[in-house]
Amino acid sequence: MMRNVETVPMTSPITDPRWQAIANRDKAADGQFVYGVKTTGVYCAPSCPSRRPRPENVRYFPDAAAAEQAGFRPCKRCRQGRPSLADEQAAKIALACRYIEQAAHTPTLAEIAGQAGLSPYHCHRLFKNLTGLTPRRYASACRHRRLRQALEHQGSVTDAILSAGYPSAGQVYHQSEALLGMTPGAYRAGGRDTDILFAVGQCSLGAILVARSARGICAILLGDDPQALTEALQDKFPHARLAGDDPVFNNQISQVVGFVDTPRLGLHLPLDIRGTAFQQRVWLALLAIPPGETLSYREVAQRIGAPEAVRAVAGACAANILAVAIPCHRVVRSDGGLSGYRWGVERKRQLLDKEKHDAGLSGI
Repeated sequence: MMRNVETVPMTSPITDPRWQAIANRDKAADGQFVYGVKTTGVYCAPSCPSRRPRPENVRYFPDAAAAEQAGFRPCKRCRQGRPSLADEQAAKIALACRYIEQAAHTPTLAEIAGQAGLSPYHCHRLFKNLTGLTPRRYASACRHRRLRQALEHQGSVTDAILSAGYPSAGQVYHQSEALLGMTPGAYRAGGRDTDILFAVGQCSLGAILVARSARGICAILLGDDPQALTEALQDKFPHARLAGDDPVFNNQISQVVGFVDTPRLGLHLPLDIRGTAFQQRVWLALLAIPPGETLSYREVAQRIGAPEAVRAVAGACAANILAVAIPCHRVVRSDGGLSGYRWGVERKRQLLDKEKHDAGLSGI
């Protein structure tokens, strides 16, 4: 009579509860163990959606470190032991951003990609998806910011321009209106030699301040205290020539007040929109939202072709100083709820309720 030779371990691969977790792709088992596949040299989480291996080819490990010590590499689908792909990509683009910000010159795309460990094509695509800007435009915005900072501290305008990374002062003066809204000297002087007309009035949302430069309406501020609004304008341009009580301009503020109280009338005045390239893209998208309608921050990001730049969109909305004229109040959370608003959430609610009422829609 032949001897019965036992060739199966006490717990067979089929009955091992760990195998059952793998077979069921049980997410509850993730973090309890990982498994390696001897035929591929890859290790995975129990819930990994990859093709299920043969049970006899599976080895179990308490964690990713043990699997890697045994010579297995992480699965590209469940990425055990590594950050998520999105987090890894974000970290690489953050590294690229820091490199751009600290570079003494405007780096090439190849240089930026090399720092991030990406190909130039992949770097350009990821960078734009995550920041809303191309690497070149991000570098340009960084240089603009350095110029503004340098103009506040350098001994001369020329020194400030060169220290900010511009090859010549002529280039800055040629683009000064787009970069600063005025000449570098005037910006350095806090708006000195710049004329700004302003007026303070009352509207259905409280106090309102409207200011106009030679280029158009440059500020619409809302609040409870007229004096605080005036001080806010003075803080923005401490040395500009601020003038009030202009008869012609007083007619324009009445148009703005009428627009706030009755949005469907529209605002037919030129706007002096100053901001970064990304902010202006967001603000132009906001101008396309009809009264009575809203978009989420994510939807705005998608409209400007930067679906990953949701936080940057929120930041651009917060930076808007042309209240109502650039309707950042029409941007809401994904669930439709109201989030922060520069002029107060209650004013945001009032504006939306008024616009929806005028459009024949129900309020929020």
